[in-house]
Amino acid sequence: MERLEAGHAASAASPREVPSLTVVKLKPKSDPAPKLSVSVPVVEPDADMVAEILEAPPSGSSRAQSGSSADNPSLDAEFAEGMAALRTGNVSGGIARLQRFAAQNPRHPKADNALYFAGVGLMALSGFEEAAGTFERLLSSYPASDEGQAAMLKLAECRVRLKNAREARAVYTQVVNKYPGSAAANEATQRLAALPP
Repeated sequence: MERLEAGHAASAASPREVPSLTVVKLKPKSDPAPKLSVSVPVVEPDADMVAEILEAPPSGSSRAQSGSSADNPSLDAEFAEGMAALRTGNVSGGIARLQRFAAQNPRHPKADNALYFAGVGLMALSGFEEAAGTFERLLSSYPASDEGQAAMLKLAECRVRLKNAREARAVYTQVVNKYPGSAAANEATQRLAALPP
């Protein structure tokens, strides 16, 4: 330590002088490095869920609301990044981004869309309970959402997958009563007929 300090003092005194260094050779260890598990389970998402994510508008834009790009382009980019993650196979990363986007920006015009696509992503990963909670949150927080009808159908589908036909029937019936004559009501009627008694 004293030699080092002396060398440091000497280098401080004359900047051109190089302190002496000692070469140390390390012997390689004969033990191999421990094996690390690098296997990752691959879960294939449901084909219908993937198709729905891929059919979403490329910018993730809301069909009913526009003009948000002028308000805050960085938020629109954040939403688009979440959608891009879903489309490119990083489903869990996309879900996390969209959920965070909706939580941090509840008044943004795309917050309801973020919740809807996060729910669709959760369904693709077979997280039906969490997906149902996401759709319920969308419906309670954004009752006039352009994703409302689709979210109700997805919520009912989650209930079917969770083997809760009674709640699924209630949601499908609500769709038929709330949106009579719509494509969603027709789909709900067909699914009601397919439910077990």
